[in-house]
Amino acid sequence: MDIKRAAPKKTKRNILIAGGVLGIVATTVALSNLEARPQGVPRAELWIDSVVRGPFVRNVRAPGTLVPEQMRYVAAVTAGRVEARPLRPGSPVTKTTVILELSNPEVQLENLNAQRNVTQAEQDLVTLRTSLESNRLAQASTVAQLTSAKGIATRDYQVILELEKKNLTSPNEVQRAKEASTELDTRLDLEKKRLDVITNAISEQVAKAEANLGRLKAISQFQQDRVNSMKVLSGEDGVLQSLNWELGQWVNPGQELARVAQPGKLKAVLRVPETQVKDVVLGQKASIDTRNGLIDGRVLRVDPISQNGTVTVEVSLEGELPRGARADLSVDGTIELERLDNVLFVARPAYGQPESTVGLFKVSADGKTAERMSVKLGRASVSTIEVQQGLQPGDSVIVSDMSRFDNVQKVRIQR
Repeated sequence: MDIKRAAPKKTKRNILIAGGVLGIVATTVALSNLEARPQGVPRAELWIDSVVRGPFVRNVRAPGTLVPEQMRYVAAVTAGRVEARPLRPGSPVTKTTVILELSNPEVQLENLNAQRNVTQAEQDLVTLRTSLESNRLAQASTVAQLTSAKGIATRDYQVILELEKKNLTSPNEVQRAKEASTELDTRLDLEKKRLDVITNAISEQVAKAEANLGRLKAISQFQQDRVNSMKVLSGEDGVLQSLNWELGQWVNPGQELARVAQPGKLKAVLRVPETQVKDVVLGQKASIDTRNGLIDGRVLRVDPISQNGTVTVEVSLEGELPRGARADLSVDGTIELERLDNVLFVARPAYGQPESTVGLFKVSADGKTAERMSVKLGRASVSTIEVQQGLQPGDSVIVSDMSRFDNVQKVRIQR
């Protein structure tokens, strides 16, 4: 006979199944909560600034150097070898101070030849004047002789005419006397013209010889100046700025030998990025930091050409220079572009550009989180930038680099 068995109890299995389901649900809820929690960033890594409204000074900052306002470049007039270097950079000089001595035998020989040519031309001029004057005097003597002979012939002819009236001479004698007088008249006129030609020729030939002598003297002076230039003078009162030649070096004409600057008369030459120079104009105020003091100045010149991404801006310095200010000293310059009133601005973000719209993290009132906001930026200065839309006075925003959070809308600020 079959005996009916009782069904096994399923309570234990059901409990296990229910526990598993509850575990899965709890895990899912925990994961969802974890995913919704914002990423954290340490407070110490953040730079937070407050939006304010008030006076806004736009300026641009650029590095540069101090240079002399007036610099004289001393160039070589002629080629030569450096034989003496009596001074070093930094030495005070006057206009007549010798800073280098050169030598070149060829230049000295050319000078001697030029002097010899002048001496020869002077001798030739003296000889020419003597010869021409002798010819003129000889011709003048001939004219004088003919003048005397003509006078005698004229008187003889008059006597013959008187004798003819008394029938005391023959017609042949009368004709001979007349022809003699006429011949002397003609000869005298010709010799006088010849004397005029000789006299005029004297002045012309002497003028040409004198012009040639003047040209040779100019050449000789040029050669002498070349010789003199081998004793190189500073040509300016001031301080010897540079002199980069050593004994025995060969110098070619036109090469820079030295620079002479006037001490105490300096200007700042700034290298402004070409993207920031568009608002820089003449006369704007500037401040030059020499790292030993600040100097006020004004924009003196803006170079029209951009080189290597920068534009040269010269700033004239006003007032007394700080101690240690000297040529070629590295400085930092700040140019004031404009002053504006009642402008909303904040510290310039690490990645924000003027006239652009960027995402900035606005810090919550409790300071525990920051949420991304779309902010429209306007005009910029060195360390601040105008806020046109998206923020209000008193808002706190993160202005440090947050590029690693580009894909999130909210971050948690960790203390």
